[in-house]
Amino acid sequence: MTGKPERMTGARAFVECLYRENVEVLFGYPGGVLLPIYDELYDAHLHHLLVRHEQAAVHAAEGYARATGKVGVCLATSGPGATNLVTGIANAYMDSIPLVAFTGQVPSSMLGNDAFQEANITGITMPITKHNYLVQDAKDLPRIIKEAFHIASTGRPGPVLIDMPKDVTTDEIDFVYPDKVELRGYKPTYKGNSQQIKRAATAIAKSKRPVIYAGGGVIGSDASKELLSFAEKIRAPVTTTLTGIGGFPNDNELYLGMPGMHGTKYANYAIQESDLLIAVGARFDDRVTGKLKSFAPNAKIIHIDIDPAEISKNITVDIPIVGDAKNILKSLLPHVSECDTKEWLDKVAIWKRDFPLYYVNRDDAIKPQYIIEQINEACPDAIIVTEVGQHQMWAAQYFKYKEPRTFITSGGLGTMGYGFPAAIGAKLGRPDKVVFDISGDGSFQMNSQEMATIVQNDIPIIIALFNNGYLGMVRQWQALFFEHRYSHTTIEDSVDFVKLAEAYGALGIRVEKPSEVRPAIEKAIEANRPVIIDFIVEREENVSPMVPAGAAINEILDLERTQ
Repeated sequence: MTGKPERMTGARAFVECLYRENVEVLFGYPGGVLLPIYDELYDAHLHHLLVRHEQAAVHAAEGYARATGKVGVCLATSGPGATNLVTGIANAYMDSIPLVAFTGQVPSSMLGNDAFQEANITGITMPITKHNYLVQDAKDLPRIIKEAFHIASTGRPGPVLIDMPKDVTTDEIDFVYPDKVELRGYKPTYKGNSQQIKRAATAIAKSKRPVIYAGGGVIGSDASKELLSFAEKIRAPVTTTLTGIGGFPNDNELYLGMPGMHGTKYANYAIQESDLLIAVGARFDDRVTGKLKSFAPNAKIIHIDIDPAEISKNITVDIPIVGDAKNILKSLLPHVSECDTKEWLDKVAIWKRDFPLYYVNRDDAIKPQYIIEQINEACPDAIIVTEVGQHQMWAAQYFKYKEPRTFITSGGLGTMGYGFPAAIGAKLGRPDKVVFDISGDGSFQMNSQEMATIVQNDIPIIIALFNNGYLGMVRQWQALFFEHRYSHTTIEDSVDFVKLAEAYGALGIRVEKPSEVRPAIEKAIEANRPVIIDFIVEREENVSPMVPAGAAINEILDLERTQ
């Protein structure tokens, strides 16, 4: 900054810092200790979206980050406001999403006195943030905010929390915003070790049965194009994790779908019979690996990841390459050539032919998979956001994603209530896209109050609600492993969702026949307003295929054949 520093309060400095970081949307909810900041926001040229619950603010900020690749930003007051952010912060941490969460705090002089609405939010969130700060002097606020955005968006992305006592927002400072960040000890590695890259290229050249296993890091590093070029050059099939969906075009002949517990049979079979597994931006999550000792038993493993802590954490790796996925794939490309994989790809093609994803359609009941297919046909370029449960898996299996950042879901934490507010963030980040929240009747009710938010702000989101009257995924496990003893998973007839939509001023549509599915979807798209489509679906439909917990990933139950 040139010239004489401007004198201003910490609250004004907060707003100025957001300007400097090019923040477009701030998701928040006011409270007493935040009044100085909200007074500054009154005249600020910044889009503040008032949610109806702080958890929705953090989920919306994360949905915005996932849809745009930018840092999501949220703001909550002290005490319960701050603690209501915890689930969303943990969610962002598990899924490596760039997020800066600001919380108000009681005045510095009252810290540690159990003051009204005091909570040690930095202590609470220490295990679930990439870094966090308690601002102790207003003059440090600009530096801390600059550092927070840098930390959140570099290396392995993640959430950073800044806790601001009220006096920090009222004290005056000479405002200077730093030009750069220098953090001793924080130097993420972006370029892969050249010798390791050469070792990987040698292993690839010798491989006859390679499989590329791509995770959310491919999307986070904007490496989708490089992944496509790499896969096509070496002629290796590609499987993507739940958070990696969209990182490789689903209509490409090399695509295997998702691996693991509810992955495709052919993805799991390919991993188990591979001689080389090339992991790119993936962390070998237990939902992918199943029984660790039986995972990819004949494969050498190359692991490309920007976080060295992930290397050999769950699976012993033969060739680790620490660095940014985009950079490393670019570096690998000149060193590799087409592998002799014709016989391997022919075998994979037979698996794809013999073991496709499928379901048995009916004329008298709506199958959830059919709804996903119809949304795909009606709006193939939509952004699909999901809650958590059976509908989440069907959305992962049956929609054909062709671009990154078009599938947004809670992966590592599995947070019910995530999808609806995340869809709000996604729509604000990508207003050019049609946004669907694929939801269950259980998950939706955890944040259904945000209907008020989207109606008041005219945010045209379509909630495709799969209404089966159960907490479906838990019911599925009870059916399979607890003799159909449906203990407290029945929520039948608890809500009239059409009336709920109308009560908020939204459009409600009920769909009870398969013939009504496509017209309802088209009507919702054309309406261009907040819509709930209440799909009355087959009540005890199961997600299939399924690998039981603790089994090897090729020990697959075909539930569709047994229903």
